Amino acid sequence: MNKRKVTLAVATAGVLTGAAGLSLLAMPAGAGQPPSLPDVSAESLVEQVMTAKPGAFGGTVEVDNKLGLPSIAEIPQLADGKHSARIWTDGNGKLRLALPNGQSEQTIVDDGKTTWSWNSQDNEVTKSEHKDSPKESNGEKAIDPATAAKEIVTKTKEFSDITVDGTARVANRAAYELVLSPKPTEKTLIREVRIAVDAELKMPLRVAVLTNGAAEPAGTVGFTQINVGPQDAKLFEFTPPANAKVTTPEAKEAQAREKLPEAGLEAALQGEDPQIFGTGWDSVIGARIPADAMTQVPAEAQGLVDRFTKKVSGSWGSGKLFTTKVATILIADDGRVVAGAVPEQVLFDTIGQVK
Repeated sequence: MNKRKVTLAVATAGVLTGAAGLSLLAMPAGAGQPPSLPDVSAESLVEQVMTAKPGAFGGTVEVDNKLGLPSIAEIPQLADGKHSARIWTDGNGKLRLALPNGQSEQTIVDDGKTTWSWNSQDNEVTKSEHKDSPKESNGEKAIDPATAAKEIVTKTKEFSDITVDGTARVANRAAYELVLSPKPTEKTLIREVRIAVDAELKMPLRVAVLTNGAAEPAGTVGFTQINVGPQDAKLFEFTPPANAKVTTPEAKEAQAREKLPEAGLEAALQGEDPQIFGTGWDSVIGARIPADAMTQVPAEAQGLVDRFTKKVSGSWGSGKLFTTKVATILIADDGRVVAGAVPEQVLFDTIGQVK
């Protein structure tokens, strides 16, 4: 896989996580008739979501993106349309993900001590040993609706009006619909986030994101099938296939130290020493790309940036703007970068603060 070619799209996915508390977005099928459940207060349901510890389960997540992201062959899960993934967990930190990609598949296994990522297309394995925080979630784990929902609630509950809006049936399980709406003072593209919370387990089963001016969700993340209970222990074991190339994240970082502008953007959006401006829904992530890197952009990478951005300018200077339904990214010509789930004017007003 050409890593340079897909960095911008990967970074775009990163801003969805950083700004809106989301990662991959999915839409579950087969909702069924809403169940009849006892009343519950919004405050109680939020507390249950924050404190519940999901046990072991396996399930299928179906993706139906409507974000307006570019279509790039190497990472089809980011493009508009339907995709699917499988997830298994033992409830104690071990995890397995299977992400189909056309005729190939990416497999991610966390055995509690090591995280393995295998791409069947190039037969390459990335091996990451756990250090001080062995159970710390990596980016891929946020495809789990429970993880995504907790991130959203943690980052936005203080800045939201929270209600319980009826019930739903998700993956054949009864659930409450918890709704977080940004307060009127929040300058954001997001109108509301709906979280379907399992009535029995208090585990989020689905997250749906709705934007201003749209009746349909821009996207959701949810189960279409879930099997609650102990999973086969062998699912959480991994042995690199024969002839596979095994590398480490550190080695990959060393290879990527050409300091391309896209690399600086990706680092900012993935939380590597970012600058944070504001709070709540309209918070903005900022970074500065080294000046010398701005002159080292390969034509291939520059073409990708030009294709999916528009030229903009203002009192802050000039640059390129990348927009989706739920996020906006501004890349100034001098290397400053800002991104958030906000209208472009918020970025224009914020970029002058980037150091």
